[in-house]
Amino acid sequence: MGLPGLLGLLLLLHLSQINASRGILRSVAVGDAAKARDYCITYNSSWTTLPTTYLNATFYKMLNLSTVWLCSQSEVPSTGLQDKAVVVLPGNCSILEKASLAQKNNAKMLLLASKEGLIRISESRSNYQNLTIPIAYVRYGDIVSMAEVLGEDIAVTMYSPAFPLFDYSLLVIFLISVFTVALGGYWSGLSEMEDLRPSPTVHESEGQKKKDENVTFTPVTVILFVVICCVMLLLLYYFYNWLVYVIIAVFCLASAMSMFNCLSALIKIIPYGRCRVALYSRSAEVRLIFLAAFCIALSVTWAVFRNEDRWIWILQDILGIAFCLNFIKTLRMPNFKACVILLGLLLLYDVFFVFITPFFTKNGESIMVEVAAGPSGKSEKSGESYVEVPAESQATYEKLPVVIRVPRLEYSAMTLCDMPMSLLGFGDIIVPGLLVAYCKRFDVRSSSSSIYFISCTIAYAVGMVLTFVILMVMKMGQPALLYLVPCTLLTSSVIAWRRKEMKKFWNGGSYEIMEQTDNAVNEENIITGEAQEAP
Repeated sequence: MGLPGLLGLLLLLHLSQINASRGILRSVAVGDAAKARDYCITYNSSWTTLPTTYLNATFYKMLNLSTVWLCSQSEVPSTGLQDKAVVVLPGNCSILEKASLAQKNNAKMLLLASKEGLIRISESRSNYQNLTIPIAYVRYGDIVSMAEVLGEDIAVTMYSPAFPLFDYSLLVIFLISVFTVALGGYWSGLSEMEDLRPSPTVHESEGQKKKDENVTFTPVTVILFVVICCVMLLLLYYFYNWLVYVIIAVFCLASAMSMFNCLSALIKIIPYGRCRVALYSRSAEVRLIFLAAFCIALSVTWAVFRNEDRWIWILQDILGIAFCLNFIKTLRMPNFKACVILLGLLLLYDVFFVFITPFFTKNGESIMVEVAAGPSGKSEKSGESYVEVPAESQATYEKLPVVIRVPRLEYSAMTLCDMPMSLLGFGDIIVPGLLVAYCKRFDVRSSSSSIYFISCTIAYAVGMVLTFVILMVMKMGQPALLYLVPCTLLTSSVIAWRRKEMKKFWNGGSYEIMEQTDNAVNEENIITGEAQEAP
């Protein structure tokens, strides 16, 4: 695919893992502990710390006020809220105002019965520093179901099951990422070998076409590209609801073309089924026509079922791997200098939008997290009451399809909410993968026995392990480029320095041109000198 389409999608390809704050609402019938049900909730883990099990948690009697907003003292029932877990409707005023009023009336818990699905809680608490009451969103349909199953006299508590000591989904992500980077770099090296191989005159136009398929980044293009990334990320932050569909459309097109390029490279090796059919003034192999139809069908299937979390992640990962492979092979870095500029700027970009922007946003969330997690769903409804609106069990929000997703099967208790996923942004594969690909092409040109390629791939694997270790220690999403960029750049630099090839490695192809020019000038000087000495 062309450079404009690739630029349009790469801007968010290094979104890091975002951990949603999910919990469980344990409900029991008062007087009959055998009648119990669990329901999913969302809460802000930076505001509230929940126990890991309900066994030692305190249960509070639930008071269902889901016909009022609880925005003023007049909406507090005459019986009061003392020691109650209060259920109210979201909207009409902020959730912090509701929580402050509930806490003032000695309530022990505030549950927001949402008909818009489970919502992320992300508001600024600067004016509510003394607020300690636990706050959570629960589905309105679950509140209705709870009353039907358990009766009207219900006690509830909240808890959040602990994460397992080791998440095996991270191992799957590790294998996918290292495999993709290594294979993408190797494929780029094969393409370089084909470009260097002398071609017969008959196939000259075909060889020129292959070279035209590749896109080379110059240092100036790299800087311009990062500026475009910043602008597009800000546009997504402010206009997410519209631009998300543009990203989805670009991903469908790009992934279908990438899948075709990857599979056609394998099919062309097979010496069978090469019959061709005429299409207008051109001809095409029948097997490639069927392959194109297959790739389009895969992309369309993903687009139609993209919100089916139970199984669509498999198809998204397959399309994502193909996209990353094709990107690493197609986009070429001309030298190590361009790699340093690209990786360095994107590292600063990642760190700035993850760690610095929370100081400027109203809700204290980073722009990167906001865009990665999608709309918070804070829809302030107006009207007399929610009673007239049909209860929705769950609302689906569009997410950006720019991550490798693997379900966290170990975390089975949280499947009440959805299928928990471990995520890795495409950019955490592609950006270091471009350096790995450059190392492989440099090995091909300098005949260095793949030392740069192997070393950089190992460095990438080490960087991924370091990312996962820090992820498990800090228990929060990490910008993987923060660890991958230093590991790969430093390793490549050390190898070039030890082999005394830093100048050649730094300048890449331009160094070879200068070297050839110097040799030609020296040869010309020698010939001229010999001619002058001749009688």
